[in-house]
Amino acid sequence: MKQIQDSYKKPILLKVSLLQPTSVATAIVPLQPQKEKIMSERERLIAQVECINQMAGELEVAILELKAIANTLNTQRHYPLGKNICQYFAVSVPWVRQQPNESFILTMRKVDLFRAEREAALLAQQLRQQTKKRLASQQHRKNKSGAETETRHLFKKVLVNKS
Repeated sequence: MKQIQDSYKKPILLKVSLLQPTSVATAIVPLQPQKEKIMSERERLIAQVECINQMAGELEVAILELKAIANTLNTQRHYPLGKNICQYFAVSVPWVRQQPNESFILTMRKVDLFRAEREAALLAQQLRQQTKKRLASQQHRKNKSGAETETRHLFKKVLVNKS
């Protein structure tokens, strides 16, 4: 029978003993912020600012889409007459602005829920004005050409009667 030796009884050989002091040739360098580390932190800050602003834009689009869906439901009369399926209060999203001195401000940006309606009303008003001008111009041309035709007939009658 072969005898198995206990491996745990063997001494552990270390290249550097923890019990023996080692000499250090250089002094410890005091902690100083490194320029590269500061720049990478600034880049991370700018990336986070861009991320917040992008998410704010996406949130604004989602809010406007919610309003559009609610308006569609209201117009399709799936909801009792005279009542809206959704009520709207002032809404803002977080926004980060950069100051001229390179610092940043975390603030709120208002979401204009009724901008589309105002733009549609303005466009409708402009189109109505253009149509009125066009109709007035056409009426003026018609009246002018009618007056010229009438004048020609009048002159013909005068010339025929005189001859």
